[in-house]
This record gives sequence, C-alpha cells and structure tokens, in this order.
Amino acid sequence: MKNNPYRLLGIGLIIAGAIFAPAAYFMINSIPLTAIALSSVMIGFTSIALATARPHISPEASQMIFETGMENIAAFFEELELNNKAIYLPSTMRTGSAQALIPLNGDIDVQSIKGKIPGRLIVRYGDNPGNMAIAFTAPGGTILNELEIKPGPTSSEIEQVLIYVLTGLLDIANSVSVHFSEKQLHIKVTGSKLYYENIRYYRCIGSPIASIVATIASDGLEKPIRIKEETYQKGVNTIQLEVLD
Repeated sequence: MKNNPYRLLGIGLIIAGAIFAPAAYFMINSIPLTAIALSSVMIGFTSIALATARPHISPEASQMIFETGMENIAAFFEELELNNKAIYLPSTMRTGSAQALIPLNGDIDVQSIKGKIPGRLIVRYGDNPGNMAIAFTAPGGTILNELEIKPGPTSSEIEQVLIYVLTGLLDIANSVSVHFSEKQLHIKVTGSKLYYENIRYYRCIGSPIASIVATIASDGLEKPIRIKEETYQKGVNTIQLEVLD
C-alpha cells in the first residue's frame, strides 16, 4: 500500500492544493485558481479512496496465473488422453470443498460411489479396481467457500447465487437465467467475457463459466451433476446440465 501510485498521487494533490488554495485566495485574489486548488484536494481524497479499493494483484496478473494453470491442467489431460466428461460432486460427497471427478476408465456410475471421496488427486470412488478417477478442485469450489449464503435446491435460488457470483463478484457476465425440468438444468449466460473452446480441457470439464455453474448447481441440489452440452455464440453461453441420481 505504501507504494500504491493512487495513494502517492492523492497525497501529492492534497498537499499541493492545501498550499496553493490560501495563496490563490489571499495573495493572488483569484477565485478561479482557488477553486482549482480546492478541486485538487477533493481529487486527492478520491485517489486515496481508490488506493484502498485497488486489488493487491492486478487483473492482468490474475489472468496470467489463471491461463498458466489452465494450460498445465490441459497438458495433463492430453498426456493421460482423458476424454470423459467430469462429474461435479457437492461438498457433502467430498472431504472438503466441492470438487469434480474425471474417470480414468469409461464412465462413472454414481451409484457405485461409496462414502466421501478423499481429498487426493487420484482417487478410488467405488469397490471395483477400475473405479479410479482424477479429482480436481473446480473454480466454483473456491467461490462456494467464500459465499455467506449457500445455494438452495430450487432453480430460482441457484439463479440468484449465479447472478451474484457471475455478474457481481466476478463481473464476467451481464445476466443469468436458470430453468429446471426433468433432471436437467438449462442455463443461459449473456454478456459472457469467457468463452467456450473446442479443446480437450473444455470438453472434459467445460468452460470456466460452465464449471462455476455446474459446481454451484451441484452444491445447491446436493447431487452429482455433469455438463451435458455447452454452446457459445455472440457473447451467450448456453449450458445444459444433467442431474445424476
């Protein structure tokens, strides 16, 4: 905070304005110059206020860290030749926060999941030797830990949380709508700033927005969820989730 440029600018403007305002009014007898000096003081206080609101890590640095992590995970998926879609599990089925599983062989029968999945990278989720999967923490899992109000089981409650997270907390979308019918959730995210790419990483776990949506919906319903389909067109993410019993 000491080297924050907004803070330094604010202090400089306040000092300069406080010194120049009396001189302009009493010595130069100029109302316009006095007004300019007082304006610099007000701008200085505004700049200091911006300094307190400025994040410790810039958006550019956050994006670089995010893209680096995504590329490393994508390379990991490519190396293992994973093609199966991830199943998002609620926090009640995990030891810790909400996570997702990508089966190493075939697909996961949720009925075979026994007890809570341990917090490891490679996990056994059933009794059979082939019930092995990769477990990873999705972006939405970290966000859920920060929420004061947890999502509920209805489409309106899930929609409210998604609106708060995507449009308010993260500011990566303009609006969100959720419709629930026949064990499927249909989500439409407009004004999306993160889009879908047809790469193995996204085919397995979905785009960042779809991953956040699936994690929050899974925790609200307290049921496993899989991203069945996702499309992106002109700033609109259309996501179809399958609720697994």
